Amino acid sequence: MSGNTSPSLEDIDEIVHEPDREFVESTNVYDFMQAYEIDDYDDLIERTTTAVEGEPESGVDWFWDELVDYLGIDFYEPYDEVRDDSEAESASEEASSATANRGGPQFTNWYPGGELNVAHNVVDRHAAVDEKRRNKVATIWEGEDGEVREVTYHELHRQSNQVANALSERGIETGDTVALYMPMVPEVVSILYGCFKTGAIAVPIFSGFGVDAAATRIADSEPLVLFTGDGFYRRGDPVFLKSAADEAIAEAGHVEHTIVFDRLGSSARASEHEIPWDDDRDEWWADAVESRDDEYETKSLDSSQESMLLYSSGTTGQPKGIVHTHAGAQVQCAKEVYFGMDLKPADRFFWVSDIGWMMGPWTLIGTHTFGGTAFMYEGAPDHPEPDRFWEMIDRHKLTQFGISPTAIRALRKHGDDWLARHDLSSLRILGSTGEPWDPESWQWFYENVGGEKCPIINISGGTEICGCFLMPMPTEPLKPCTLGGPGLGMDIDIVDREGTSIKETNERGYLVARDSCPSMTKSLWSGDDRYLEEYWSTFEDMWNHGDWAQKDEDGFWFLHGRADDTLNVAGRKVGPAEVEGALIDHDAVNQAAAIGAPDDTTGTAVVTYVVLESGVDETDDLRAELREQVGEELGKPFRPREVLYVDEFPKTQSGKIIRRAIQGTYVGEDLGDMSSIENPAALEDLENAR
Repeated sequence: MSGNTSPSLEDIDEIVHEPDREFVESTNVYDFMQAYEIDDYDDLIERTTTAVEGEPESGVDWFWDELVDYLGIDFYEPYDEVRDDSEAESASEEASSATANRGGPQFTNWYPGGELNVAHNVVDRHAAVDEKRRNKVATIWEGEDGEVREVTYHELHRQSNQVANALSERGIETGDTVALYMPMVPEVVSILYGCFKTGAIAVPIFSGFGVDAAATRIADSEPLVLFTGDGFYRRGDPVFLKSAADEAIAEAGHVEHTIVFDRLGSSARASEHEIPWDDDRDEWWADAVESRDDEYETKSLDSSQESMLLYSSGTTGQPKGIVHTHAGAQVQCAKEVYFGMDLKPADRFFWVSDIGWMMGPWTLIGTHTFGGTAFMYEGAPDHPEPDRFWEMIDRHKLTQFGISPTAIRALRKHGDDWLARHDLSSLRILGSTGEPWDPESWQWFYENVGGEKCPIINISGGTEICGCFLMPMPTEPLKPCTLGGPGLGMDIDIVDREGTSIKETNERGYLVARDSCPSMTKSLWSGDDRYLEEYWSTFEDMWNHGDWAQKDEDGFWFLHGRADDTLNVAGRKVGPAEVEGALIDHDAVNQAAAIGAPDDTTGTAVVTYVVLESGVDETDDLRAELREQVGEELGKPFRPREVLYVDEFPKTQSGKIIRRAIQGTYVGEDLGDMSSIENPAALEDLENAR
């Protein structure tokens, strides 16, 4: 949830948001502070992250234990203790010596002995309370074509039960995976909660992914059932998702049942949108789900039972399968929406996201835990006009609005007149994530969308924790672009290369977590070894998140992009190797290298270099083909901004491409020590790339 560009702290030294006393005293976090006699923000962070001898109401363990009762989260069976991080033998017979003893912060067992289910907390209990709660709107959905649907908790409960029964009839049991390659329609909510009910592990896949990216995730997670749709609308045109799903399944295998939601009217034989069909595998949603019984007894599950498998791209070409539990996802999402986004009973919460990105489940679980109303939108932010978001905020009286800096930069280019046509006074809280801000766009968002009264809750953490390491509280003053400070219950620090804390020196360093939290991935789907290598191998007993961070002299935290080479395009991560693989799939390409470059709109843009096969001409037509190929395989957001031709890449003696040389050459940085390079002439070739 960070990018490759960031402001200089000298550019953002002034506090521009100072909440008034009336607002501060109206917030949920203020009530929490009053209940526990916490005086100020610094004391709040200290109390929830640092155990003090002689003060039992302090520290990470105290906070996450107290939080369960404070937020009213139901456990079917109470837990024995808040956590157990003692060493335990790995259940895997294939565990390496490095992971044979699974203890410490790397393998903390949170809420051991307890049993719960996210679905009970987000839908069952609300549907069972009384008529008023049952009939409250859980979800408001608007399609790009203007269609609006409202789903009450009673209706969501019935449909989630139907999904659970449909899954059970197809042999899905606790621990099985179920994929969601779905358009952003209301049914994704009942699918997610139906999976939770049965104990199945939900695997959301971004609907904008191309065939290869979807197939990689299907192949890794091995779902027996996949939910998809015939398609969805984007800028007025239908996008046919089912055909991509078919190709991905053909490539990946495993899927035996495909349940297809009819968004475009394809189920009517006379429809112009008729789609290919496999009678042995494919079923329409109406037949597979809506005809099922609407009663289902939600399973009571162990706190550590897996709830979701969310994918985040790494640098090796194989996306990382992030494993989340029922207890972890439940408490983290609820905590952040309640305290950071200050959710109130009458609020209408909108965070722009697909169900395939972490912020989709985060929004739903966080909002629905408290019986709140979540708003969902299907389409493009600028269709039919650039005021689509502002018009929806006005018409639906939305109260929280979360969006990426990339989207704001794009909307800002259309000018202020589109905003002036709409009343945005219903907004109370703004949110953002995805990559660092530039001060001008942050200020525009604050002044023009928030009316200089709404705090921007700028957050950063990631798929790996289904939440945030850094998150300002709405009670605090803000400088442009800041992330405030550590989230509640998150023991976060900034360290140098040796792992020594430097956060109080105001130097730039590595963002790390010194302790676990309930929502921290329990491992990776591919195994413990990669999990330890990715996050715990840089520093002893510290989670290295891969971001550059800095705390200024006034105590405000800022991020400065990725310390690794994952490409973060408009808040969506992709590994360089995935882009390179898509290019190499073209018959004309012999070798490829992908880097990230600063971009005014997306924060980071993909730039690629290719070495062509012998005899292939370097043409603009080929360049366009290669851009389109990446878009088709990985999704349009990852199409390269540039495709540059070279004769060779700088490499080490072992044949590894030296990407930092490519990156440095492109952006004009000093390359530093290049003594390890095997072919120095390649550097000149880079400078003269066609």
